[in-house]
Amino acid sequence: MRNSRITGIGRHVPDRVITNFDLEKMMDTSDEWIRERTGIQTRHWVREGDTLSGLAYNATMKALDMAGKKPGEIQFIIFASLASDHEFPGGGCFLQKKLGIPGVPAMDIRNACSGFVYGLSVADQFIKTGMYDTILLVGAEIQSTSLDLTTRGRDVSVIFGDGAGAAVITPTEKEEKGVLTTHLHADGTFADKLWADAPSVNDNPRISKALVETDRIYPKMEGRFVFKHAVTRFPEVIHEALAAAGYTKDDLDLVIPHQANRRITEAVAHQLQLGMDKVYSNIERYGNTTAASIPIAISEAVEQGLIKENSLVCLASFGAGFTWASALIRW
Repeated sequence: MRNSRITGIGRHVPDRVITNFDLEKMMDTSDEWIRERTGIQTRHWVREGDTLSGLAYNATMKALDMAGKKPGEIQFIIFASLASDHEFPGGGCFLQKKLGIPGVPAMDIRNACSGFVYGLSVADQFIKTGMYDTILLVGAEIQSTSLDLTTRGRDVSVIFGDGAGAAVITPTEKEEKGVLTTHLHADGTFADKLWADAPSVNDNPRISKALVETDRIYPKMEGRFVFKHAVTRFPEVIHEALAAAGYTKDDLDLVIPHQANRRITEAVAHQLQLGMDKVYSNIERYGNTTAASIPIAISEAVEQGLIKENSLVCLASFGAGFTWASALIRW
C-alpha cells in the first residue's frame, strides 16, 4: 500500500487589502471590536474582474512549480469551494480550462471550511488505490461579493476574506510518510446555525426582486452556538487522528486548524495543552477564507520553516454543515 503526500503547495490572495478601519466606514463597527472578537486586522478582497478560478490558477501554478510538475501532468482536479465563477458548473471545470487540460476529471466539494480536508481524504484514497498518480487539490473562496456590508450584517461580514491555496498530491512508497490518516464528520442537524438561506430550490422562482431586498441572501451565523461546537469538535477530531496513527499530542510538530476565529484557535490550543508556537494562526492577515484557509496556512508554514522534512502535522477543520475533519501528515 502506498501513501499520498503533498509535494507542492501554493497560495494566492487578491492584492486589495481591507483593514478594520475600512470596515468602520461601511458599518457601525470598530477596529477594537473586530480585533477583540475575531483577532482579524486585515483581509483580502477581490477587485472587479477577479474570478475564483483565477485565484485558484495562480495558487496552482505556484504549487506545480514547487512539485516540479506541469499542468499536463495533472490527472485529477479536486476543487473545494462554496462557490464557482458562475452558478454552475463548478469551479473545477473553469480552473481546468485555464490550465489547458481538457479531458482531465474535475470534482467539486462544497463542504465549506472543511472542504480542503475532505478533498485531501478523497485524493488520498485515489492515490492509495493507484487510480491516479498526480492530483491537484484546491481550496478557493470569494466571500466578499456575497456579504451584507451594512451594520445589519456586521457580525459575519467582518470575518471573511478571499483567497486560494493549492496542493499537488503524489504517491510515496514510504509507509511512514505522507497522509497517515483522515477523519470526516458531519451533522446536518445544525445546518441553519451557519448558512445562507437563499437562493433556495424551494423558492419559485429562486431569485426575485422581493427576495433580493431581504436579508435571506446573506450568510448568517449564530456565533456563540458555532463557537461552542467548534471548540469541542476541533480537539476531538485531532485526538481521533492521533489515536488512529498511534501518536499523542506531544508528538506533534504543528497543528494547522481552519482559520475561523483567533479565540477559537486559542481555545483549541488550551484544550490540547499546546503552546501557540505549535498551533498555526494567520487569521489576523487574511480573515476566514473558508476552504482556502488551511492550504494558505500550510504554504506559509512551509515557507517559514515551521514544516520541514519529517514534521508531524495535523490539519483540522470545523464549519458549516456542521462538518468537521482532520488529517495527520508526516511531511
